[in-house]
Amino acid sequence: MRTLAFLVSSILAYTAMAAVSAFSSGTLWTDTDGNRINAHGGGIMYHNGTYYWYGECKGELTYRSPGVGWEAYRTETGGVTCYSSQDLYNWKYEGVVLEPDTVNTYSDIHPTMVIERPKVVYNEATGKFVMWMHIDSPNYSKASAGVAVSDSPTGKFTYIESVHPNGQIARDLTVYKDDDGKAYLIYSSEGNATMQISQLTPDYLKTVGTYTRNFIDKSREAPAIFKRNGKYYIVSSGCTGWSPNEAEYAVADCVTGPYTTLGNPCTGPDADKTFFGQSTFVLPVEGMHDTFIMMFDRWNKRDLIDSRYLWLPIQFNETGFTVPWVDNWSLNNNLVNNK
Repeated sequence: MRTLAFLVSSILAYTAMAAVSAFSSGTLWTDTDGNRINAHGGGIMYHNGTYYWYGECKGELTYRSPGVGWEAYRTETGGVTCYSSQDLYNWKYEGVVLEPDTVNTYSDIHPTMVIERPKVVYNEATGKFVMWMHIDSPNYSKASAGVAVSDSPTGKFTYIESVHPNGQIARDLTVYKDDDGKAYLIYSSEGNATMQISQLTPDYLKTVGTYTRNFIDKSREAPAIFKRNGKYYIVSSGCTGWSPNEAEYAVADCVTGPYTTLGNPCTGPDADKTFFGQSTFVLPVEGMHDTFIMMFDRWNKRDLIDSRYLWLPIQFNETGFTVPWVDNWSLNNNLVNNK
């Protein structure tokens, strides 16, 4: 029995330490300790040679919120987790960097509330790391954007408040920091019918009071934005709850729009369902020219902690770009195993 136990522990230790060298779409991803990566609806910040992945910490029990018309499956809010990496394949668990408030039942970040799609940007002027996230009530009626701040990329983040940016409701959101240091909040608003974009104040803690309206009455959510060759691209999904739908991307000359839609960027099996995923972030790979990773979540609505991650290469062409399905790939050879 001792020999068997030693063998099992040795195998587990080896599995935890074995380095990963490729992305494997839709499989269970584990951190450097061998534990499940729990960072859903996430985004990645690159800072001083390290990538930091922030995401929703899902609880073990999935249930359906009562009194909600759509399939409002959810878990108790576990806060926001952070993982760090130098190579994007192997991720070290840095802990829960925004902890839920388990004491104050009225808190925006109490476990009964909703924290979704956390994104972090660094403000050089203040030296602060600023996190924006979708904050909601269990029945999704609060529809707010929350903000938190930290002196370190690994926290702890201090929660400040939730707001209706510029007096508008906000659900699925992302944050984009441009080359000039200005930052922007992009969020689904007007009952999710329209996507609004607002510049943030110089400290990134508030919106400036004005916004543009994009994709009016098109019901787009899950925005992911990036810039290439002076053009701004937004990838988004339709509003079908946890069920997959067809992605769409759009281009503009200015971050705040207006945007021209270019259709579905996904190609390959199940492209019309975004490979059963939903957009969350586009990551420019540091030091690699014209290399971007399209990040999706493949939601498992009845067991949300078991939702998987799809990271796929973006391939550019004369009219825009495509996101092809690739089972396994690496940054140096992005078509390792395309079935």
